Amino acid sequence: MWTIWWVWVVAGFGLGVLEVLVPGFIFLGFAVGAVGTGVLVGLGLIGGNVPVLSLVFALLSVGAWLALRATMGVRRGQVKLWDKDVNDN
Repeated sequence: MWTIWWVWVVAGFGLGVLEVLVPGFIFLGFAVGAVGTGVLVGLGLIGGNVPVLSLVFALLSVGAWLALRATMGVRRGQVKLWDKDVNDN
């Protein structure tokens, strides 16, 4: 089942929908990795060996997570420190 390209793509889109429902960039890297693995399987660049597919999925997911973290992750000065309360006079 995991050697069929569209299974990977559907799983990636499912993880993308789950990312919309759950806040934070938790599932987006996995979604990009699954869609990327599906594209590679569909193009015939990687074979039907499940351990190899799992390794490709893991590498693509980590790469996507690092790229997303670099472009949309924590920014400097993102946390605002309040030194005065609204109720202070």
